[in-house]
Amino acid sequence: MTNSNLALRSNLNSARSIWGKLSRSALRSLKDLTRDYRLSIARGDLMQLDSRWYVTHAGLLRLAERRRCHGIRVQQIHQFCDPSLSRWVFKATVYKSPRSRGFAGYGDAEPSNVSSLVHGAEMRVAETRAVNRALRKAYGIGLCSVEELGWSPRPSNLDRSAHSAPPTNGNNGHPNGQPRLRDQLCLLIRKHHLDAGLVKSYAAAYCGTPALRDASRTQIESFVIHLADWAVRDRDALLCKLNSYTPMPEVHL
Repeated sequence: MTNSNLALRSNLNSARSIWGKLSRSALRSLKDLTRDYRLSIARGDLMQLDSRWYVTHAGLLRLAERRRCHGIRVQQIHQFCDPSLSRWVFKATVYKSPRSRGFAGYGDAEPSNVSSLVHGAEMRVAETRAVNRALRKAYGIGLCSVEELGWSPRPSNLDRSAHSAPPTNGNNGHPNGQPRLRDQLCLLIRKHHLDAGLVKSYAAAYCGTPALRDASRTQIESFVIHLADWAVRDRDALLCKLNSYTPMPEVHL
């Protein structure tokens, strides 16, 4: 069996174990992404949200390394930034070779276009988005990256009660513009390269329940916010904390 076929089989097994049965179009896309870019689900290069594939920052960086990218230059666009409002704009330029004229991409972030999970880290989100867009241009990847998605805050209970069914906007097709808790947690685990079993053990301890399935939705939401904040502020300390737990089976919310 060729390396390409092995990579495709690995991706199919990983995809089915995480997201279940895939549609024909999703399978075709996964086959193309595996063949053309060697993106790996197991390594966190790809995510599926609302039946759509998204590439990750880690996946793009690994692709750039495989293609021997010459360098990436990142600049803050000062005239469009406002630190008092946590509004940041960056320009990234990817140079595929020493003689490359460069492929530019812009990324912006402010509290209104990032998940509430990363409020306070808008500057880093903007920089990552700029790098992702430049890398996607340089290597011809039409997929949006996970980090470029923006999720609106959930409406209040009063807003929800005014409608018989929660609205669905353009943010991944999830009600109220937020991904499901499972999707949020899986995204965090893959983005920060965390051990899912250790995260589940820590989550149960954080929620004060024998198992994560016994925790309330409010408790789990609190843990997801806590985990995201800690991963951004001090990932090394978070890893030390996780390693003090015994791993549990895959996360199910």
